[in-house]
Amino acid sequence: MNQHDLRDRKMNDSKVPSFTEFELVGFPGLLDYRMFLFFGFLILLLITVTANLLILFLVSLDHRLHTPMYFFLWNLSLLDLLMTTAILPKLLAVLSGYDSTITMTACFGQMYFIISVGTTENCLVAAMAYDRYIAVVKPLHYNVIINVKMCFIILATSWILGLVIPATSIILASNLPYCASNKIMHCFCDYPAVISLACTDITDHATGAFGLGLLGNYLPMLYVLWTYVRIVLSVLKVKTTGSRAKAFSMCSSHVTVVLLYYVSASVVYAGLKMNSLSYDGRIFVGGLNYFLIPMVNPMIYSLRNKKMKEAARKYFNFVISFPTNRKTSVGNS
Repeated sequence: MNQHDLRDRKMNDSKVPSFTEFELVGFPGLLDYRMFLFFGFLILLLITVTANLLILFLVSLDHRLHTPMYFFLWNLSLLDLLMTTAILPKLLAVLSGYDSTITMTACFGQMYFIISVGTTENCLVAAMAYDRYIAVVKPLHYNVIINVKMCFIILATSWILGLVIPATSIILASNLPYCASNKIMHCFCDYPAVISLACTDITDHATGAFGLGLLGNYLPMLYVLWTYVRIVLSVLKVKTTGSRAKAFSMCSSHVTVVLLYYVSASVVYAGLKMNSLSYDGRIFVGGLNYFLIPMVNPMIYSLRNKKMKEAARKYFNFVISFPTNRKTSVGNS
């Protein structure tokens, strides 16, 4: 075997992974505060799961909420629930010291799942903007345009785009050679944090993934902006103040959610380009999308929505009063 063959063999051997699992560091600069972070994220998990399950419960049971807008809201809560359960249980295991390791397969699976759910949410938020557009601009044709078939087409399109867009980047990333450190300086398998561990040039991968991220985030955002420009122009043509107020009220909750999604996503992308930002700073900036929004969304729709509050009062009053009525009936008998 000549010197050239030996050099090629060494290069090939260096591309073979020297480990089969990663280690999630969590918050690198806050390791002394693990227990405080653990209880903080545990409370966040409980609030998020409870709030989104409540939305799923109320929309499923109350016939007054069986409309296209609440159909989309139900799916948004489901996506928020999936996002939360994909990240926080493993994060709690890391912070508690129970298990900080994750297999390479599970890591890339988590990465794909998180990006896929996030992309689907962006598409669904854009679909909800279309629903509000038809409700305000073409109210007489609303039931004809936004029918059951259209709702399922919109939902299926959102899910398919969410599944397809991140697939190429994740597959390519999973085939990179990981033979350097196996410590992920993050609290979950974040794409930039993971591919930075590859022992090869990742410039093309990072650029391609960043481009797809912009596509999955800003294309729906541009559509939402266009939709709301049309809505505002249409509402301004209405002469009565009461009708204008009603039209803007119909969109207020969705506008708040849109701002949360796209503003936080813009902050995340800006943070990724700031080289001076610390590991913990990047994690907390990135966590705006993954930690806070799934908790805040149900509160926006429940606290600012009359029908949702009425449904909550109806079913909670039933649950609370049922044992009392049962005792009374037993006593009377």
